[in-house]
Amino acid sequence: MTEFVVGGRRRIDRVLAPGFLDELTELDLDEVRARRADAEQEEVDLSYVRRMLQGRLDLLRAEQHARADGGPSLPGTRTAPGTRSDAEIAESLSRILADERRADHGLGRHLGNALPSRIGEHRREAERAVADVGGSDTIGLSDTELAATIDNLADVERRVSAARRQVQAVVDTLTQEIAKRYADGDLPVTLP
Repeated sequence: MTEFVVGGRRRIDRVLAPGFLDELTELDLDEVRARRADAEQEEVDLSYVRRMLQGRLDLLRAEQHARADGGPSLPGTRTAPGTRSDAEIAESLSRILADERRADHGLGRHLGNALPSRIGEHRREAERAVADVGGSDTIGLSDTELAATIDNLADVERRVSAARRQVQAVVDTLTQEIAKRYADGDLPVTLP
């Protein structure tokens, strides 16, 4: 999915390549900034994929809890059509996807106004991951299959999160190099 591949040609492969941070002090400022921009964009993209996977996991876990509690399932699952109003469905989905319920928040990094650069590609990757683990048809999943689907998708999310943390470390290193150059007086501080 979005994991580092040695010798790969994707941005994540460049950013996490062993030599990407070598000899930073020898690089000119424009190159350091260009590398940081690449790493920051990869972080944004990985954050997007991670959020998509977490949203799907939230929905699957809510279905699992609804089954365990004997309550109504999510729309399109085991509840007979028409048993819940659109308002009830919207309220349920809103509650499931609310950020306050997340137990696995990221590092709280500010990503600015950056948008994912490959939304379609990442959406397809996330959809493939969901399809690969059987999570696209909750109606047909037994309780055991639903649990296995959640476990598999959670593993994919953990791997994306691990790659994201590695990219964040690269961003931090590049940011520290730029800050060091300012602190050492190598670069003039200019105000807009």
